Amino acid sequence: MKVEPDAIFVRDDPIWTSAGVSAGIDLSLAMVQDDCGHSVAMQVARQLIIYMKRPGGQSQFSELLQSQTTDSPAFDELHLWIAKNLHDQRLTVDMLATHVNMSPRNFARSYKTKTGRTPAKALELFRVEAARRLLEEAKLDVDQIARRCGFGDEERMRATFKRHLAISPRDYRRRFAILSSTNAMRQK
Repeated sequence: MKVEPDAIFVRDDPIWTSAGVSAGIDLSLAMVQDDCGHSVAMQVARQLIIYMKRPGGQSQFSELLQSQTTDSPAFDELHLWIAKNLHDQRLTVDMLATHVNMSPRNFARSYKTKTGRTPAKALELFRVEAARRLLEEAKLDVDQIARRCGFGDEERMRATFKRHLAISPRDYRRRFAILSSTNAMRQK
């Protein structure tokens, strides 16, 4: 027997195993997808209000969830505000500091201490996550998504995706978009 320490779930036909309760939901969605297809599994995931994009060997990443630290919720409200205002390209460390009534220098130092990353890096990761979701689910073109997520243009979003995900936004959409999966299912 081989243990996969980092896997969310493992399929070794005919046995499926998961790492825990949350991973059991991922396992269940994988089984629904295996039996009924990607489209049905996505519908179930939406009904459960959970993500479907957690392949068995890859852990899920959510910047918003990552930023909601249990030991220091000091910036939770700020993170929600950032998520609602990502479209604003003018979001800066100074603007974030003003939002939490701190000086920019104190804010940057405090934020890094409590979250483990700089405010600028966190903002960039929030934008990447929002763009990933839109690429998967929305019919908007890539340039519209770039503007909506505050990148400004497609080229800036492409460079950021390459740096963080090692894939372009267009390739990411081809690989993970619900729309392309649904179209592929229709063609069968």
